[in-house]
Amino acid sequence: MMSVKTEVTQEKDKKESSAYDLAVVLLQAIAIAIVIRIFLFQPFNIPSGSMIPTLLVGDYLFVSKYSYGYSKYSFPFGAGMFNGRILASDPDRGDVIVFKTPRDNSTDYIKRLVGLPGDRIQLIGGQLYINGEAVKRERAPDVVMDTKCGPNQTVHQYRETLPSGRSYLTQKLSETCPFGRLGAADDTKVFVVPPQHYFFLGDNRDDSADSRFFDGNGIGYVPSENLVGRARVLFFSLDESATWLAPWRWPLEIRWSRIGTVIH
Repeated sequence: MMSVKTEVTQEKDKKESSAYDLAVVLLQAIAIAIVIRIFLFQPFNIPSGSMIPTLLVGDYLFVSKYSYGYSKYSFPFGAGMFNGRILASDPDRGDVIVFKTPRDNSTDYIKRLVGLPGDRIQLIGGQLYINGEAVKRERAPDVVMDTKCGPNQTVHQYRETLPSGRSYLTQKLSETCPFGRLGAADDTKVFVVPPQHYFFLGDNRDDSADSRFFDGNGIGYVPSENLVGRARVLFFSLDESATWLAPWRWPLEIRWSRIGTVIH
């Protein structure tokens, strides 16, 4: 009788030990994931077309949190109990950056950095000027895509090259699609970027709420502590017509060629 009780007790202890070990492993995995998300890499998805053609609606990317150091916005819900940045590094002009919009300090935006503190930024006829010098801009091949003017529209593209040599494509919808505010910010005043602030533009120049706008639809100048991290690489991309409720269609809707693309 004692032998049976002993076996039952041992079996119970084994099950409790296994459950405890599993709980420890899960907690360790969660802790590692939290550390990675806060200090190293965080995933984001692209919900709008403001960075077309560099980023498409339905792209999923990793952002390096360590690139510019850490602020309270590096933590979930802005829970960091300090102001400014620690282990700070200055971003480079042309970086594609995720930041908290100054409008509410909670919504994530992603744009291209074009203006550093002290820079004078202006657009004239759709051309970007930095400190009075026109940024090199060359026509690139047109693309046919769906726009606000309808499906299968021809869109003009330009290759913009910053003084540092950083080069990327931009789009001009207003040249073939005169719709609403499209082209409304082709000619701007001179923006003087304040200290510890940055000026951002979307690569889709006529469909981007960016630093050109200071009203409720724009972001104005972005404080340095609002920077979250630098966009690095696409790890997944799903056509914007796809739905998470129909995963059986994904093999036809996944943009396989974009997976692993490094973001420049």
